[in-house]
Amino acid sequence: MKAKIADRIATSVLYLIALFIVAILVGLLGYILASGVPHISWSFITSSPQTFTKGGGIGPQLFNSFYLLVLTMIISIPIALGAGIYMAEYAKKNWLTDLLRTAIEVLSSLPSIVVGLFGFLFFVLSMGWGFSILSGALALSVFNLPLMVRVVEDSLRGISPAQREAGLALGVSRWETIKSVMLPAALPGIITGIILASGRVFGEAAALIYTAGMSSPNLDFTNWNPFDVTSPLNPFRPAETLAVHIWKINGEGIMPDAAAVSSGASAVLILFILVFNFSARFIGKWIHRRMTMH
Repeated sequence: MKAKIADRIATSVLYLIALFIVAILVGLLGYILASGVPHISWSFITSSPQTFTKGGGIGPQLFNSFYLLVLTMIISIPIALGAGIYMAEYAKKNWLTDLLRTAIEVLSSLPSIVVGLFGFLFFVLSMGWGFSILSGALALSVFNLPLMVRVVEDSLRGISPAQREAGLALGVSRWETIKSVMLPAALPGIITGIILASGRVFGEAAALIYTAGMSSPNLDFTNWNPFDVTSPLNPFRPAETLAVHIWKINGEGIMPDAAAVSSGASAVLILFILVFNFSARFIGKWIHRRMTMH
C-alpha cells in the first residue's frame, strides 16, 4: 500500500514538473507572438530598416539570415557526414578516437560567444576577411559541427547490424554498403538533425556579432553577381542577421519605434524556428514511412 502511494506521489510530482515547464514555454512563446504578430506585415518583412524614423522593416536582415544559413549548411553538411561516417563505421576503439570524441564534446559545450571570439581572431583578423558572411558562416560551422557529427554518428549506429552484414555478405564493398544500405536507412535521423541544426543557426546572434558584423550595406537585389560589391550574394560583405538586429536595436535605443520593430522581428524569428522544428519532425516521419513501405 505504501509503495502504491509513493508511486502515485512520484508520478504526480513528475506530471506537475512537466506541466510547469510546458506552461513556462507556452507563456514565453505566447507573449512574444502576441506582442509581435500585430506588427508583422508584408512591408515589414520586405522593407529596409530605418534608424531615425518610424516604419522600418527587416527585409535585408531576413535575407542575410537565410543566406548565412545556406552557406553554413553547405560548409557543415559534407564535413559532418564525413566525420560521422568515420566515427561510426571506420574508427577503431583507441586513444585517438577517444580524443576525437572528447574534442567533439568540448566543442559542443562551448558558449557561442567563445566561438564568435575565435572567429573574430582567426577568420576576421588573421585570414583578413573582415566582418563578412563568409566569416560568420565558418564560425557557425565550427559552432554547429559537433552537434551534426553526433547526429550522423548516432543515426548510423542506430541501424541494425544485420543490414550492414547483409550487404557485406553479398560481396559488396564496405563503402558501397555504407552508401547504398546504411546512409539511406539513417537518412530520416540525419535530415531531422540537419533541420534542427538549421533552426539553431538561424537564431544565433552572439557568434555573429564578432564575425558577420552589425551592419548591412545597401544592396541591389537586381544584381545577383556574387563578385559585385552591391550584390546580395557577395560573401565578403558584412551582414547583420535578424537575431543580431533584434539585439542591436534594443541595445542602441535610437529607433523611435524600436519596441515595435523588436517585437515584430522576434515574432518572425520565433515563427521560423518553430517551422524548422516542426518540419524536422514531419520530414523525418515522412521519410521513415516511405522507407518502411519500400
